[in-house]
Amino acid sequence: MKNICSCRKSVAAVMLCMALLIGVSSDAGAANRKDTVEQWGRYELSFKLKVKGNPFEDVDLRTVFINDGDTVTVKGFYDGNDTYRVRFMPGRPGEWSWHTKSDRGKLDGRSGRFVCVAARERNHGPVVTDSLGFRYADGTRYIPVGTTCYAWVHQPEELRLRTLRTLSEGCFNKIRMCVFPKSYDWNHNEPELYPYEGKTGEWDSTRFNPAYFRNIEECVAALDSLGIEADIIVYHPYDRWGFSRMDKGARERYMQYLISRLGAYKNVWWSMANEYDFMEAYNEDDWRYHLEFFASEDPFGHLRSIHNAVRMYDHSDSNVTHVSIQSPDTRNAGALAARYQKPVIYDECRYEGNIPWVWGTLSAEEMVQKFWEGFLSGGFVGHGEVLLSDPAIAPGESDEVLWWSKGGVLRGGSPERIGFLRGILEEAPHGIRPVKGLTGWQEYPSLGVNNEWYLIYFGRDVRCQMYLELPQDNEYGIEMIDTWNMTVSALEGTYRGHTFVQMPERQYMAIRIKRR
Repeated sequence: MKNICSCRKSVAAVMLCMALLIGVSSDAGAANRKDTVEQWGRYELSFKLKVKGNPFEDVDLRTVFINDGDTVTVKGFYDGNDTYRVRFMPGRPGEWSWHTKSDRGKLDGRSGRFVCVAARERNHGPVVTDSLGFRYADGTRYIPVGTTCYAWVHQPEELRLRTLRTLSEGCFNKIRMCVFPKSYDWNHNEPELYPYEGKTGEWDSTRFNPAYFRNIEECVAALDSLGIEADIIVYHPYDRWGFSRMDKGARERYMQYLISRLGAYKNVWWSMANEYDFMEAYNEDDWRYHLEFFASEDPFGHLRSIHNAVRMYDHSDSNVTHVSIQSPDTRNAGALAARYQKPVIYDECRYEGNIPWVWGTLSAEEMVQKFWEGFLSGGFVGHGEVLLSDPAIAPGESDEVLWWSKGGVLRGGSPERIGFLRGILEEAPHGIRPVKGLTGWQEYPSLGVNNEWYLIYFGRDVRCQMYLELPQDNEYGIEMIDTWNMTVSALEGTYRGHTFVQMPERQYMAIRIKRR
């Protein structure tokens, strides 16, 4: 089985990506100069303009990018220090031309060209939906195996680097993270930066703090260098600063600024909210509007979702690209996928942990079980960890750094075993889907494809023998998989039709069946 971490870059490379923008930066000084950027990279224009008044509000800057029949308009943003920027992610190779439109003469009518070359080997483009699953834009398979680390970007640099080091050594290829700082148990420290000028109770929502957003985008770039998707949580309820109760005008400015700054990063997903139904300031109409705003204003069409606490959102909303939910019942994934005809991700199925709150008390075995049941039922599952280093330490004292909130290091037993599952799924043939009728009267979560390959998971059940109903016309080899001990053992002989298989009397076993 291949090593999931084999393609990850070194921490030194991660640090380089945090220090430098990936792609080409142009000063727009020579109208006919040809720059080069790879497909799905970032092409950046920067313009100097000193503005009296509010530089965020008083300047309108748009740039039109053209490649044959493709025309994309991108809104610029103010990045401080008398600098306006435009970021563009070219979706096809070839020569692109650009020209600016602005209500400021010095910014209006600027033009230039650049060449987009083919993407390099490890650049597969942004993730898109593919029926009830996902793929990269170039067609490469993408199986989301995510984790949650809400406030890692708001921690001191040393802790951010430790988080990236942990991710570089692990199996996760998606991470959920908040734009705004979080105020909750095990996360009471003040962030080093704030998103606006001003102070609590007196924020100026018309004046962003560019340094705050620059830190976030550097973290997103570092994740991209590791092949990790950044599932950006736009709003959340755990707030003591007032960022969860903004008026509509403030929200529109914020959402547009976020799109302008982060939209050209290929690894970005948009999650409208974490636990949207706990945010009392906004109603269902507001959430539909937020989704519509991102669908219409993001020129690059990144994935969009919304996460619930108790009350599920109506995921039939056409602006929702995939179902993101909180629920412990991962075996229901197939029913939800059939209902909404969209991919389903259990971004929160409870957490591996030992904290006082019930949502953070899963054993490693239970977390791994939820992954196997969810994936083999036709969905995808996300990880989270809230393990105190010493259960006797009281919350809020000396053990304040938990992965789910601040990042750092992983302490649990589930991540390695989740990586083992990821390897099995990535080795599977394309087109796998839930199947029934393989195990007689008692159905177990099962995947299969074209009578070629099957995977069955038995969870907590203990058996000495299993009856299988295999196709009669083919011969199959069978492997016994111990999902906890991460071993694969091939059984002797070949099998077809009505088959009894001897099984070890252990929990968390699976069977993989391959046509000979």
